Amino acid sequence: MNSYKPPYTITSKMVNLISSISEELTKIEYSKKEIITPRLRKKNRVKTLAGTLEIEGNFMGEERITAMLEGKPVLGTMIEVAEARGAIEVYKKLEKYIPYSLDSLLDAHKILMSEILSSAGKLRAVNVQVGSHIAPPHEVVSNLMQDLFGWLENSDEHPLIKSCVFHYEFEFIHPFSDGNGRIGRLWQSVILYHWREVFSAIPTESIVRDYQQKYYKALEDATTNGESTVFVEFMLEVILETIRKQILKDKKNVPLNVPKNVPLNVPLNVPLKRLDNIMKIIKKDKDITMAQIADKLGVTDKTIKRDIVKLKEENRLKRAGSLKAGHWEIVDEI
Repeated sequence: MNSYKPPYTITSKMVNLISSISEELTKIEYSKKEIITPRLRKKNRVKTLAGTLEIEGNFMGEERITAMLEGKPVLGTMIEVAEARGAIEVYKKLEKYIPYSLDSLLDAHKILMSEILSSAGKLRAVNVQVGSHIAPPHEVVSNLMQDLFGWLENSDEHPLIKSCVFHYEFEFIHPFSDGNGRIGRLWQSVILYHWREVFSAIPTESIVRDYQQKYYKALEDATTNGESTVFVEFMLEVILETIRKQILKDKKNVPLNVPKNVPLNVPLNVPLKRLDNIMKIIKKDKDITMAQIADKLGVTDKTIKRDIVKLKEENRLKRAGSLKAGHWEIVDEI
């Protein structure tokens, strides 16, 4: 029997979040025949793919990913297209992966990175550092991963807790030379799907993308604290918000009986407000740069680039000319 247990603490906040998540999932499951349609699965899969790719700096976006799913040619660099193609193929198999199998995870990495990495599907054979985090030496990665999977399979902890703890520990170990973020998020989705199938229609990765600075901070804070508690709480908040947004969308904004005692720190609809603010800024100055917009809104250039992709996909904004010499055009004013 594997006696390994990752360090984390169960908090009252986690308990409240788990209770709320379970209640909200039940609302979706009661309407399952109406809500979980093939069209919705495809739409949310596109959101998932765009989300997990954008976190890693690939801005193919929902429109081009949809085109790829339909077998249409798309514009993009070779690496962008290869990353998107790998993500599409690996998520096609999400429901078939065995959550407690290291071999299954290695197979997922091979599919995801086959066009990009010569060592796809193999644990890293080199030492790595990610920012200030020095990952464990490559010699111990195999044992660490076996211990982690052993705990995942044998622990009696709630699946929501296990999925979040696994996600953090996986990123801490950093078992591959590349692709760790995408595989870590995928595997949390695999774990959640095998707990409740309704997660196949809940694009958690797209919400993580919307709050990716908080996502990375939660990872860093957990590492600083020496346990994953703060990251688990963050991810549970993300999962709860994803479910609530899904219900609001599917029920056409029918009011929900949201428990008041849940300390949800991730504010709803902030990205949507930011999109509107970007449009207001551009209406005042159509020559403004993305860096200047980011400065005005107090976010990163990467965040604004992602938001611009969304605005283009929603057919609200166009770019005339190059990024250096061109200008923005508001669609309803053209």
